[in-house]
Amino acid sequence: MTISLDLLKRLPKVELHCHLDGCLRIDTILDLAEKDGVTLPSKDKNILEKSLPIGNNRVTLEEYLERFDITLSVMQTPESLQRIAYELIEDVSKENVRYIEIRYSPILHTKKGMKLNETVDAVKTGLKKGSEDFGVKSGIIVCGIRNISPEISLKLANLTLEYKNKGVVGFDLAGAEENFPAKDHREAFYLIQNNNINATIHAGEAFGPASIRQAIHYCNAHRIGHGTRLKEDKDLMNYVNDHRIPLEICLTSNWQTRSVRSLKYHPAKLYYDQGIRISLNTDNRLISDTTLTKEFALAHELFGWYLNDFRRMTITAMKSAFLSYNTRKNMIFEIAEEFEQEFGLMPEYVETGYQRISNRK
Repeated sequence: MTISLDLLKRLPKVELHCHLDGCLRIDTILDLAEKDGVTLPSKDKNILEKSLPIGNNRVTLEEYLERFDITLSVMQTPESLQRIAYELIEDVSKENVRYIEIRYSPILHTKKGMKLNETVDAVKTGLKKGSEDFGVKSGIIVCGIRNISPEISLKLANLTLEYKNKGVVGFDLAGAEENFPAKDHREAFYLIQNNNINATIHAGEAFGPASIRQAIHYCNAHRIGHGTRLKEDKDLMNYVNDHRIPLEICLTSNWQTRSVRSLKYHPAKLYYDQGIRISLNTDNRLISDTTLTKEFALAHELFGWYLNDFRRMTITAMKSAFLSYNTRKNMIFEIAEEFEQEFGLMPEYVETGYQRISNRK
């Protein structure tokens, strides 16, 4: 079977690593800037379309993150957050994303006086309306920021606890890794762990496997964002595999931020072949100029992955979602049935316990 973009677009998908502030529409940025009196580097849509996405350039992680100064400037009101969240759900629905976890840091949206709770309520409202209109289920991951004080991370962890089972599904630590170790924020993660909340941490993206080790052993992360440097520590890699700790893989952004020397040498295939749980993700749809469909196509081109591989990774992503077991199980059944009925894909087993899909009543 020929693997076309149209075919990949129609596949059911699950995304676990997507930043709200990296996924705006250019038209929305321009519109919100005009409404809220925000000064942009340019009001010319063509210029923004060329300057905001990284495209074929390669930059440092810090240079990559500089683009967010522009997007965040128009994300300082409840109305803007609600609209952006809603539009993201509309955008991902067009490529059959069935579930998405959207992460953002409320503290970055308080420059004009918005309260932390207001930011969560606004994002929740946008996502809920998007779900009602487009059928995409979603969850919010609140991000602490490495280069902002651990006290703020603790405050955000408390915010996460306040919204546990109310739209927020997990806690994250994002931002520049070097010189900002995860262990400095461990008090926030103690609060998260002690209240039975899921955690993921950006680690091993621009820094070595020691960063991943801290995320797991100091902060008890249940998933790792990126993890491109994990392969440098074979013992740790075996531990991640043995303990079924999923890696949130973002091929395009990893290449753009020089986390890998070449896409051809991206360790995603090594991890997949070893049996490590991986999912494919966009990271930032606007900044990286990508979609989940494009990431699937890139993986097909690089690694020769085919429909059964994408089915397996989608099921793995759903298994790794920060949802209750029964919710995950039901969604896995739904996604598996769509793969079978629409694409004729039905492996012998799906990992939802020891049940065979074909035995489901």
